[in-house]
This record gives sequence, C-alpha cells and structure tokens, in this order.
Amino acid sequence: MKTGLVIKSTGSWYKVKHNFGITNCKIKGKFRIEGIRSTNPIAVGDVVTFEIQREDDTGIITEIAARKNYIIRKSTNLSRKGHILAANIDQAILLVSMSKPRTSAIFIDRFLTSASAYRIPTRIVFNKLDIYSDKEMEQMQQLIATYKKIDYPCHQISAIEQTNLDEIKSLLQNKISLITGNSGVGKSTLINVIDPDLELKTNAISDYHLKGKHTTTFYEMFELAMGGYIIDSPGIKGFGLVDFEKEKISHYFPEMFERLSQCRFHNCTHTHEPGCAVKQAIEEGEISQSRYNSYLSILADDDEKYREDIYR
Repeated sequence: MKTGLVIKSTGSWYKVKHNFGITNCKIKGKFRIEGIRSTNPIAVGDVVTFEIQREDDTGIITEIAARKNYIIRKSTNLSRKGHILAANIDQAILLVSMSKPRTSAIFIDRFLTSASAYRIPTRIVFNKLDIYSDKEMEQMQQLIATYKKIDYPCHQISAIEQTNLDEIKSLLQNKISLITGNSGVGKSTLINVIDPDLELKTNAISDYHLKGKHTTTFYEMFELAMGGYIIDSPGIKGFGLVDFEKEKISHYFPEMFERLSQCRFHNCTHTHEPGCAVKQAIEEGEISQSRYNSYLSILADDDEKYREDIYR
C-alpha cells in the first residue's frame, strides 16, 4: 500500500503523486463517501491510499483520508448530486472580469456562499484592467466596495500586462490555492505568468458571444517553483448549490448573519417577516440590494436564474 496526493482527475483516472513518482490510479469498485452525494467521490487535493497492480503498474485507490475541507457545486446536469471542485485547500482565488466575459454578481455570491459553508477563505481577483471602459471601471469599484465592506479581500490585476501580480504571487506562495471562475476570465493566462514553466494552454474569447471557450478540461494541481500548489479548473458557467438547509443560507452572508439576533423572530428568513433587521438594513443602504437578490435566488433554488444571468 502507498499513500499519495491526487494531482489530476479526469473522471475515470486519477494521477497520484507520491514519494516515488506519479501513478495513474482508478477507484476500487463503488467508492462512496458517507454523507456526500457527488458525481466524483475523489477530487484533486485528496490524500489517498492505493495499491499497485503488478500487471501494468497502475494503481487502485482503496481509501481516502479525512478532508479538512472541500468545495462543491451542483452537477451540470442539474441533478441532486454535487461535483467536488477540490479538497484540502488553503484558499480559493475567484477570478472575475467586468467584460469579455462579464461575471455576474449572482455567480460571485453563489461561489462565496458555498466557500463559506465549507470553511474556505476566498479572495476576489478582478482581472483584465487593461480592457475596461470608464463605466466598467466604475462598476468594478462599486463591486469592490460591496465585498470589502463584508471583509472579502479584493484585488485588481491585468494578467496580460502583468499589473499588480507581485501581490498575487505572494498570496499564493507556500499555499494550496484553487483558481476558478467563468470560462475566459484568464485563469490559465494568470497561472502562466505566475510560473511560466507550467506552459498551460490558453484560448481566445469567442467574438460572437463574448464568452470564454474552455481551455482547461480537467482539474489539475501544479507545484509552483516559488513554493505552494495551484489547482487549475475548467471554466464554470453556473454555480448551483447543493445540500443547503434553507433556514441556514443567510448564515453564510456575513452582513445578514450579524443582524440575525436583531430580528424579531429567531428563525427569520428575511423575506416577509415583520421586525426584520436585514430588510431594514437594505432599506437604509447598509446591505447591498444585489447581495440580497442573490440570497433570494439561492433561497428559491433558482438554478435557471443564475444560468441566465451569467453573461448579462
């Protein structure tokens, strides 16, 4: 038996890094983790135990170590199952853009909600400063003000022009970081600038739809020359949430959770109840209307809404 780290997942095969190199592994039989309904029981970042098959030197994964965290979203077929993006990570870098493509506030809020629920610190990185109009720059600053107010660190960069990348490099050093976002926001470009030796493939934006075209097709972990690991991910078009109790969704919106004790009812949903401190804060401009709209979308489990809103 050997123990190693899953550094790539293709859905049927897993690359496992260990003391003696890298072994291609499969799962033994029906491998399931209790309490998690997932299309992929093992994810990049998992520590696994495997045994070598003598006939072809591949491995069979027999056990997975307890995770310190993971981040999950609804499977793309809108089933009740989830798809685990990565496990055992120190932070998530949510890369967003104001155009070509435009990342919606609902997408950002859905990701932040899931990351908060699974105890994953998240930084929001606004890429493509070099292409924004004055109006888009103003809209970006409004979003940054919204998220900084609730203690989400925000960064402004241009991966193409290498603007403000030193601070991003220092944040990634000696940590395991998931880099994710919509297709076309520049994930692979950013990683290539941070560590050119990785030489990840990049692709152009579709001129017709101004949407990203998938370049990365599998989740994969790369070791950085400066220390640490980056998990590159396929572009995400929508972020559906799974296994959330409706009465606890507001707990993952920090600006709502801190006011819950001020509501008249301890189980207030912040929708129709009288004496709601959250609704009062929205009226007074203390809570962002867009954040509240995202909350209502999640509360209603409105998957079609978040899909429609992605590129508005």
